[in-house]
Amino acid sequence: MNNKQHLLIVDGMALLFRAFYATSVYGNFMINSKGVPTNAVNGFLKHLLASIKHFNPSHVICCWDMGSKTYRSELFDHYKANRPEAPVEMLPQFDLAKEVVEALNIPNIGLSGYEADDCIGTLAKLYGGEMNVSILTGDRDLLQLLTVDVQVVLMQKGIGQYKVYTHDFFTEETGILPAHLIDVKGLMGDSSDNYPGVKGIGEKTAYKLIAKYKSIEGLLSSLEELTKAQRSKIEQDLEMLHLSRRLAEITCDVPVECPLDEAILNVEHNRAVQMIEELELRGLHTFLSDALAVREAM
Repeated sequence: MNNKQHLLIVDGMALLFRAFYATSVYGNFMINSKGVPTNAVNGFLKHLLASIKHFNPSHVICCWDMGSKTYRSELFDHYKANRPEAPVEMLPQFDLAKEVVEALNIPNIGLSGYEADDCIGTLAKLYGGEMNVSILTGDRDLLQLLTVDVQVVLMQKGIGQYKVYTHDFFTEETGILPAHLIDVKGLMGDSSDNYPGVKGIGEKTAYKLIAKYKSIEGLLSSLEELTKAQRSKIEQDLEMLHLSRRLAEITCDVPVECPLDEAILNVEHNRAVQMIEELELRGLHTFLSDALAVREAM
């Protein structure tokens, strides 16, 4: 990336859930002396501080879901309906994580009726022209946001391990443009978000068709070129194809804003330490020191 200022947009939900399940699988909820589980917040903060050390952003914003009801669930009743309720040990940690972010002087952004993805997409589009943007997530859906100025950082197993996607790298790997990932998802659906796409068309076929026809519109105008089976599946599921594509598309004009001067990374060491000690979080002082050392070396 070039020498522009660098905005790191953090997918708070992705980091928090990853951190929770990394330890809860062993029954380790890290319950503090107040009886509050902190395993998700503890891991979340390690991921966040490690990414600040690694990418050395000048600005950081953290985005969140604001409840399970969104415009997508209104469009399609079954959207994400397959997901279980959050475990009881997770519940107090949603607000706790936002308090931790606030204690680091990092803005929390979210809007009722929209997903964190939509807030991320809106901010990436808003600031992508004037600065370099990195989106930290574990969610491949956000790869549709890749541009010359926006890269997507997918967390890998272990803290501080990343796979960094640029616009060109994604195209080389998949054979399609990032924006056309929406069309692929429209065809193949998404089992984790619980929308079906076109019944009988899987990932391999979806990528192959969109690589050739570029978009669902291009595909539909060339149906006569498809095999009889493919054409029949698409024609039978036309309504769901269009709905699935709409569900897959990240909305990039959500009414949220975050002035850049509020997102300048400015962690106050004493405030951060006080927060870590109040919550009785473990093993974080080194992560904090390492992240601050990078900023001070600037």
